Amino acid sequence: MEAFTSGLISLDDALSTMLSRITPMNESDVLPLPQAAGRISASPVISPMAVPPFDNSAMDGYAVRMVDVQSGTPLPVAGKAFAGSPFCGEWPTGSCIRIMTGAPIPTGCEAVVMQEQTELQGDEVVITAGVNAGQNIRRAGEDIHQGSEVLSAGVRLGAAELPLLASLGIASVQVLRPLRVAIFSTGDELQSPGQPLAAGQIYDTNRFAVHLMLNKLGCEVIDLGIIRDDRDALRAAFNEADARADVVISSGGVSVGEADYTKQMLEELGEVSFWKLAIKPGKPFAFGRLKNSWFCGLPGNPVSAMLTFYQLVQPLLAKLNGQSGPALPPRQRVRCADVLKKSPGRLDFQRGVLLRNPQGELEVKSTGHQGSHVFSSWHQANCFIVLERERGSVQPGEWVEIEPFNALLEG
Repeated sequence: MEAFTSGLISLDDALSTMLSRITPMNESDVLPLPQAAGRISASPVISPMAVPPFDNSAMDGYAVRMVDVQSGTPLPVAGKAFAGSPFCGEWPTGSCIRIMTGAPIPTGCEAVVMQEQTELQGDEVVITAGVNAGQNIRRAGEDIHQGSEVLSAGVRLGAAELPLLASLGIASVQVLRPLRVAIFSTGDELQSPGQPLAAGQIYDTNRFAVHLMLNKLGCEVIDLGIIRDDRDALRAAFNEADARADVVISSGGVSVGEADYTKQMLEELGEVSFWKLAIKPGKPFAFGRLKNSWFCGLPGNPVSAMLTFYQLVQPLLAKLNGQSGPALPPRQRVRCADVLKKSPGRLDFQRGVLLRNPQGELEVKSTGHQGSHVFSSWHQANCFIVLERERGSVQPGEWVEIEPFNALLEG
């Protein structure tokens, strides 16, 4: 086994090498909030106001002074306060103010008694429970202080972030420009979906899958199609991609035994390393720098291409696009419900289904055959089962590490 795994690069080493060379972009635009969905914040966002902007009621009920409550006598209602229509009149001693949720707290109010803890007797209110000073009052700035940072740079703006900015009266936000990513597949054996297959041809799955994932990541995709195994065609494709894109991603032509044109072009046009990764699937992978862009070469097998994109290219794009925080979800340990076949030597990413068993415990099941050509398993899976490099086969009931899919592979 050592002869087959010696010289292989670990996934962690490959990713560290890639990320150590990447410097985040800093080109930005200012966009209205609706147009900023999916973009990355280019600078911290500072709140121009306090939230809530004023003390307000957390309940429908009655605004009271503590001295009036302590008397134990019924309190006449001296007025009403609504959200958007505060009580502004004179508030006599020994009375209360009818108040609704969100309404500004009247001057002098020390507590709000919820209506369920009162009884209305004619025009007077009897309080039926104890009252604590400050209860049911939302204080100004309790959620957000004016001048505080509400979003840091590097945050992908979505349904949680953009409404927050809108709630602060912010109409536009500074965002990084989308990454421009050029993609193409190489190989005479490939054909585009919808076209008839000639003898020995297969449909180009990888480019389509990569295109979809890049769309989810908010990238501007430059699709150069299928490039045949021709030296001049490949050179022209690489030159065009390098001139137009921040990142160039190709599929195929990076493993031993394939046509040499891709490797020759890359050696001619840039500085690219061809790695044999200690992972399964996805051993062949290329990374480096062209004249104007970064380059990632994915394996030709569909599952291998998806996995290496997910584990290596996705974090690279996140760093290049200035995104803060981890690009991949944290892993966790659960029990395995199936037998998993594995030979020691490579870190193995098997497709799995994380679910809760009848006992209410999380466990993971295999999607079945794990060959690098079995693309159908992706739609069944919701996680990777990550088996350590030197681990062998797994028996039911053993603990394994799983990595839930992030939004890139969901739905």
